[in-house]
Amino acid sequence: MKFIKNSILSFSVAILLLMGSCTDLDETVYSGLTDETIDVNDPEVVGYMMGEALAQFRFLYWGWNGYFDVMAECSDIYMTPKRIGIGWGDLYIPMHKHSWNSTQGHIDGLWNTAYVGIGYANKTLDVLPETGPEQAQMRFIRALNYYVLLDAFRNVPLETTQDTEPGYLPEQADAQEIFDFCVSELNAIKDDLGTEKVFGYANRFAADMALAKLYLNYNAYFGTNDDSYYTLALAEVNDVIENGGYSLAPNYLDNFKVDIDGSPEVIFAIPLDHTNASHNYLVNKCLVGAGAAAYGYNGSPWNGSCAVPQFIDTYDEGDMRLGYTWAGGVQHFATEDADGNTIPQSGDPIPFGTDDWAGEGVLNYSRNVHSIDNPGAYQQEGYRFVKSEIEAGDYGTYGNDVAFFRLADAMFIKAECLLRLGQDEQTAADLITEVRSRSFETAQGAVRSVADLKGGSVYDYGHREYTSEGFANYDPASYIVTIEGGDDIELGGLLDDLAWEFAGEHHRRQDLIRFKMSDGRNVFNGKSWFCKDATTETHWDYFPIPKAALDANISLVQNDGYQGGAN
Repeated sequence: MKFIKNSILSFSVAILLLMGSCTDLDETVYSGLTDETIDVNDPEVVGYMMGEALAQFRFLYWGWNGYFDVMAECSDIYMTPKRIGIGWGDLYIPMHKHSWNSTQGHIDGLWNTAYVGIGYANKTLDVLPETGPEQAQMRFIRALNYYVLLDAFRNVPLETTQDTEPGYLPEQADAQEIFDFCVSELNAIKDDLGTEKVFGYANRFAADMALAKLYLNYNAYFGTNDDSYYTLALAEVNDVIENGGYSLAPNYLDNFKVDIDGSPEVIFAIPLDHTNASHNYLVNKCLVGAGAAAYGYNGSPWNGSCAVPQFIDTYDEGDMRLGYTWAGGVQHFATEDADGNTIPQSGDPIPFGTDDWAGEGVLNYSRNVHSIDNPGAYQQEGYRFVKSEIEAGDYGTYGNDVAFFRLADAMFIKAECLLRLGQDEQTAADLITEVRSRSFETAQGAVRSVADLKGGSVYDYGHREYTSEGFANYDPASYIVTIEGGDDIELGGLLDDLAWEFAGEHHRRQDLIRFKMSDGRNVFNGKSWFCKDATTETHWDYFPIPKAALDANISLVQNDGYQGGAN
């Protein structure tokens, strides 16, 4: 939660990024600050712009409908159903069902915020020296924004300067150009980034991780089957593992505390602060209002998101990450110890009578959920995501740092590359076992074999939905069910382990797209899960260019599979 730089930029500096201009000469002038009157070479102004470029990545991740939502809401782990009696959740139904279009609210925010961040980075790079650590930081954050845009949209405008003429419209680059730009930039700045660990800033190993992600997903992006990219990804994470000086945090939840500066596992973090950089709204999005008392939180949660029931059933016996990640069953008041420290879930059960499916008069999160929208979810349905530490008082999760890259991710990438290349497969299994070992009650429970990882998934895939009404009514006659299972998923065991370790960490959409079934389809399209059906369509692997962006720039062309307007 360490706030690394004052990144709240005044309006006078923000206007430097506007691409339009005023033509009404009679308009009242409130400020005479322009590109000509502001000294953008002033170190203080440059510092503000650098801070804002970094700040925009926080907005990209945790803005409403930001990167967290985009990566999680369309997955087989996490969802926001229409809440019966609450009246919200409809926005998320197309994300869950994979039926979004170019007017979908989720994609506008991601697109807009990424380009605002790129604009600040470009404006700064236009005046910074061509080499040096500050220039490297700005090129890193710009490349990271483009990595997100590539992953989400594929074909996007590529802009490397703000020094343009009035009326200029950026041209669209294809996905290969964006990929090549990111790779070139990240390789070019490695030496200037250095190896020092400064919380919230990138170093060489953060660039390694970004490159590894690009290489790991290359075949998914371009529909190829080129093993050389796994070799390239392997080289990047080997540098992190062997030379970075990182180690796994002793406790899994050390990576999701309010302040993660002390975790030896974190490679690149997005710093948040409750006062100066407050973003993470999960405490309110996930909990029932009364459920705030289980953590000593004084806010008023909205009762929204929850786990997909089929995913809850996948956890291995003895895997403590189930309890670390999800709140399920009867909820208890938080209490305080003798030193005034809040102890979550340590007191009496929390009274709650609405939709009391168990008839006990207490708040009791049920694993079961009726449906995403037909009729929707009742108020106590669904396990709630609580992996991000909930701080007592009025803080909740709003100031929690984000571990964007961490060592466990590097270890998983190495394991995946080894398995895909057919090299040293036992080392791959050992890496996964090492990561799991801190989260199991017994050492034997943590062990994963090569056969486990290369075998099918334990996820019970298939459409599941109760269309009956009534919070205690699960009428078998209303049950819509298909049986698909996960035996046909290649490296399905590894896909399961990725879900257990990285639930709610901007992973799952990307992983589901990368992993394939024996018929050649990826899991993202080829499997059904709760209220979402399998398809042979592949354009769901990426999002449409937002309609607002198309309307603003006539040079943009909509992505394949989508229409410019409603589809």
